Amino acid sequence: MTLESDLLIDRRRLKRRLTFWRIGTFVAVIAAILAIAGVPGGAGSGGAHVARLNLTGTILENRKLLDRILALAGSEDVRAVIVTIDSAGGSVAGGESLHRAIATVAEKKPVVAVMRGLAASAGYMVALPAAHIFAREATITGSIGVVIQTTEISGLMKTLGISADTIASGPLKAEPSFTRPLSPQGRAVLQGMVADMNDLFVDMVARGRRMDVGTVRQLADGRAYTGRQALKLGLIDAIGGESEARAWLTAERQIPASLPVRDVVTRTLSERVLDAEGESLFGALWKVLTFQKVTLDGAWAIWQPERE
Repeated sequence: MTLESDLLIDRRRLKRRLTFWRIGTFVAVIAAILAIAGVPGGAGSGGAHVARLNLTGTILENRKLLDRILALAGSEDVRAVIVTIDSAGGSVAGGESLHRAIATVAEKKPVVAVMRGLAASAGYMVALPAAHIFAREATITGSIGVVIQTTEISGLMKTLGISADTIASGPLKAEPSFTRPLSPQGRAVLQGMVADMNDLFVDMVARGRRMDVGTVRQLADGRAYTGRQALKLGLIDAIGGESEARAWLTAERQIPASLPVRDVVTRTLSERVLDAEGESLFGALWKVLTFQKVTLDGAWAIWQPERE
């Protein structure tokens, strides 16, 4: 065997060893991240602190999230809660459940809300229990209202020569349907549902912002507002971010500025990546596209910008 052959074999062995250790290091790092991210309730222990609850993306009903929020109310270590919001909204039921949970915490701890780029519809709803609401001047907020949407493709089915038979226990059980237009009676029923849930939303705003219901109704035509507009209308309390929220907590609620801020771990990394509870936007979209659009949580308080 020549010297060149020996060198080539040694290089291949060295390369295999390097590959092995690289893979091993990568696996170890990922395992460490999963272990750290998997520790539940991160803001619930470890000495006195201010808890930061981050609410982003589509707002849906989430039992684990609600449990983590409610645990803040009973934690002696949590002296105050900052709710940061960056969401276009979500289901009415999801917004209502989060509103109630945050209101429970607000009965025992100082709670402030910090709106980031977007806090509209249900994203605005979850800010209402806070004692003080901050937003940036350019934050998109408001959009107070409820929407139910359904899709009907009977025209397309007729073109394709497809027919559908529906057997239902009552005239409204099969409404709305993909396969036939919405009847006047069905439309009236759905409009009544939307109106009732909109009343719920309006009442939340009136209580949370200590405003007259009539005044709120004038603002609740579904339009969104900038942070500057919302301040003038009384929908928020001040322009600012987390630093201004901390200053307010110190001045108004005597929360020491020296306390650290710790994020509330609401989902493990594996849940965020794999969506273990099936509560992602993709899951919500699947509900929208399934046979009967209006499910029990099928009404949405979500900002939908107008498109030309």
